[in-house]
Amino acid sequence: MGTVAGLTGLSRIAGFVRDILTAAILGAGPVADAFFVALKLPNFFRRVTAEGAFSVSFVPLYSEMLETEGREAADRFANNIFAWMAALLSFFSILAIAAMPYILYVIAPGFGDDPIRYDLAVNLSRITFPYLLFMSLTALLGGVLNTHGRYAPFAFAPVLFNLALIIALLCNDFFETAGHALAYGVLAAGVTQFFFLIISALHCNFKIKIQRPAITPNVKKVLHLMGPGVIGAGVMHINLFADLILASFLQAGAISYLYYADRLNQLPLGVVGIAVGTALLPMLSKALAAKKMEEARTLFQNALEYCLVLALPAAVALFVIPVPLIQALFERGEFDAGDTAQTAGVLMGYAIGLPAYIAIKVFSTAHWARQDTMTPVKISVIATVLNIALSIALIQVMGVAGIALATGLTAWVQFAGHCYFLRDHPAVGFGRAFWIRVMKIILCSGLMGVLLYSMAQIIKAYDNDIALNDIVSLAVLVLAGLISYFFCIFATRTFSIQSFKTFIKGRKTR
Repeated sequence: MGTVAGLTGLSRIAGFVRDILTAAILGAGPVADAFFVALKLPNFFRRVTAEGAFSVSFVPLYSEMLETEGREAADRFANNIFAWMAALLSFFSILAIAAMPYILYVIAPGFGDDPIRYDLAVNLSRITFPYLLFMSLTALLGGVLNTHGRYAPFAFAPVLFNLALIIALLCNDFFETAGHALAYGVLAAGVTQFFFLIISALHCNFKIKIQRPAITPNVKKVLHLMGPGVIGAGVMHINLFADLILASFLQAGAISYLYYADRLNQLPLGVVGIAVGTALLPMLSKALAAKKMEEARTLFQNALEYCLVLALPAAVALFVIPVPLIQALFERGEFDAGDTAQTAGVLMGYAIGLPAYIAIKVFSTAHWARQDTMTPVKISVIATVLNIALSIALIQVMGVAGIALATGLTAWVQFAGHCYFLRDHPAVGFGRAFWIRVMKIILCSGLMGVLLYSMAQIIKAYDNDIALNDIVSLAVLVLAGLISYFFCIFATRTFSIQSFKTFIKGRKTR
């Protein structure tokens, strides 16, 4: 968790530099909307087929083969899967690029009445779509490395993505628009990350062997597990495309508001949720395969506690000070005060569901570790139907912010569903001490939220007298939030200083 979270944090910092440049150069207009659609399209399929259904099907099987059949058999299995993925996704990418004008009518139907946004979205999507192939193969190599305890390379790969887009933005004068520059940056990022993971895999003694794909019992098992996984991940990401479809009918800039708010929401979700899920899946899979139930329960409970102690205060901060955050990070150049106000409303809606989404990462891992990919599908179907219905209702009252609020509320429905289906899971079990700790985390987060809100109002009231710029004001708020929260955490004995020292010491000795 420490390795993945640290490198993911580095990636998010680079990502914020990228987003600051994107907001200043691209803004929130028609070109921005077209690019964000072009970015979401390959990412949607990547998350469904690669980092979604594929990873949660492949990693437990690869881990099990390492435990039972040895390294050589496991690597043969991985190479065969690599060959299948390369062949199928190459064909699919070519097909999608040819059919892009028709695909855009499905995922962004509101663009049909806006020739500028539609034509740009088609052209930019054709440039970005091959990213799916390269990142899917990268995800496979990342799964192999993670199973061998090498978490750093795959966690570092997104840093390369952000660096590629930053370079593209700085060179945007050489392209037709800044959107075109970013689209080519996405393609270059996919190629760069792929070759970086190939080199990392070689250092781990995993060699890619070019071969003809073969149908084996293990390939059939992966496909069998991926079936419900693709449906589950697809249903979950239909939520994202439902948001995109609805926003495409709103004023120009609505899709951009969703993107910028989601970037802030993704900081804790990526650093905490993805880090925990990435680290937990191979470890929990091995513990369950070896029938070490006590170890599995400890892993699960500790992961959930770390998630909550970091996710709850993050959600509170995003909810109570959205305007200072967005002003400091994005409000410059083409991104004005009106854009800040719209994005702030969207961010508050997302923040409501943030703790639930991070906890869902842990709960989903518990299902996948025992090769159960069907249960998350049931939960996702219910959540998707509810999310679309809520979005349609709330958008009438709140505009684009209603889409985000529906997403946030739906997260808690998913959370409740996972709690219900995991009640008899052998790796899940919570004692009285766990619930006491959760209540303390909620209390500490609430106190921090009150302090942040009060300080933000004071800074706003005396802004002309104090003459602080947006970045300094945000730095003051962030520092105050960190100090107050961790003071409460230690004062209430939620976590002890000694436990943090033990964690750091453990990382240094590994």
